[in-house]
Amino acid sequence: MDNFVFENATKIIFGKGVEKETGRETARWSRKVLLHYGSGSIKKSGLHDRVCRSLREAGVEFMELPGVVPNPRLGLVQEGIDICRKKGIGFILAVGGGSVIDSAKAIGIGVPYKGDVWDFYTNKVKAAEMLPVGVVLTIPAAGSEASGGSVVTNEDGWLKRAHDAPVMRPRFALMNPEVTFTLPPYQTACGAADIMAHVFERYFTRTAAVDLTDRLCEATLQTIIRNVPIALAHPADYDARAEIMWASTVAHNDLLSTGRNADWGSHMIEHELSAIYDVAHGAGLAVVFPAWMKHVYKTDVARFAQLAVRVWGVPCDFRSPECTALEGIARLQAFNKSIGLPTTLKELGVPGDRLEEMARKAAHYGPLGSFVKLGAAEILSVFKLAS
Repeated sequence: MDNFVFENATKIIFGKGVEKETGRETARWSRKVLLHYGSGSIKKSGLHDRVCRSLREAGVEFMELPGVVPNPRLGLVQEGIDICRKKGIGFILAVGGGSVIDSAKAIGIGVPYKGDVWDFYTNKVKAAEMLPVGVVLTIPAAGSEASGGSVVTNEDGWLKRAHDAPVMRPRFALMNPEVTFTLPPYQTACGAADIMAHVFERYFTRTAAVDLTDRLCEATLQTIIRNVPIALAHPADYDARAEIMWASTVAHNDLLSTGRNADWGSHMIEHELSAIYDVAHGAGLAVVFPAWMKHVYKTDVARFAQLAVRVWGVPCDFRSPECTALEGIARLQAFNKSIGLPTTLKELGVPGDRLEEMARKAAHYGPLGSFVKLGAAEILSVFKLAS
C-alpha cells in the first residue's frame, strides 16, 4: 500500500426531501447565488420550484443560468464567469448531474483566475482557489458531487479535457434518491456504467497489498450489478435508487483510491468519443472499458481473474486463470447489454473513419494510464477492439 492523504470537505445530506434544506445550506456561504442547471427537466419534475422556494425562504438572492448540456461546453462556462464577476455572485448552486456540476466547478475556478479558464484544462496551471459550489444532485453517475474533478468540452476543436484539484470539491451535496425515479432507463444505465468505470479505474492498479480497497471496490461494483436491474424494472424502488446514488458518490470521492495508484486511461480514451460524437459518457465507457480490458489483461491476469471470481461469480479455473479473466470481461459486456447499453462503437453510432485522429488526440500530452502506458498506437488498438 502506498502512502496517502485522504481529505474530503464535501458535506453529504442524504435522504427523502433533503432538497428542502437547500436554502439553509446555501445561506451559510452567500446570500447572492448563481443557480446553474440544464435544459429544464428540473422544472418539469418540480425540483426547480422546490429549490427556488427554499432559497427565497432563506433570504438568498439568486440569478439563473440554465442551458448545460451533456459534455458541458466551455462557452457557457465563460458566460457564467462573466455573470459572477459582474453581479458579485458569491456562490454557485448546481442543480443537476455531473455535467451541471462540472460546469459549475469550471465557473468557480474561472472567477478568481486572471487568465483563460481553459488554462486549467490544458494543464498550464493548477486550481488553487474557487468560488464555492453546492450541489442538488439529480443523476447518480459522475460522482462529481464529492470529487475534485471537472470535465469540459471546448467547442474550438471539440476537445474534452479534465482538471482536478482538492479545492474543487463542492461544499455540500443534497442527495434525494426520490428525484431519480423519473430518470429514463437509458440514463439510469449510462449512470451505472459511469459508476462502474470509476471503480475499475482504481481497481486496476500496479500497487501491491491493497486488499481492503480491493474489497471496497468489489462491494461497490456488486451493489450496482444488483440494484440497477431492480431500478430499471421498478423505477420508484427507493431502496435500489438509494443504493445506486450512494454508490455513485463512494465510487468517485477518492476513498477507493486510498493507498493505490489509479489508471484513468479508459476515461481519457472515451473523452475523444464524446467530444466529437457527443455520445453519453457512460455509454462510451461501456464500449471502451471491455476493449481496454482485452488489450491489457495479460499484464496482470491474476487481478482480472480475481475480479471475475469475486464480482461476477466466475468459477476459478486454476489451470487457466486466463480463461477466468476473459470470462469476467465477457460477463461485464453481457451485463452492459442486459441493461440496454451498447457494446461496440458501431452500436454507439461511431463510424471508423476517425479512429486514428482520436487516438492521436488522446495521446497529445503523452501516454495514457498507469496500469499499462498507452500511446497513440495502443489507443488505436483499443478503438479497434471496441469496433
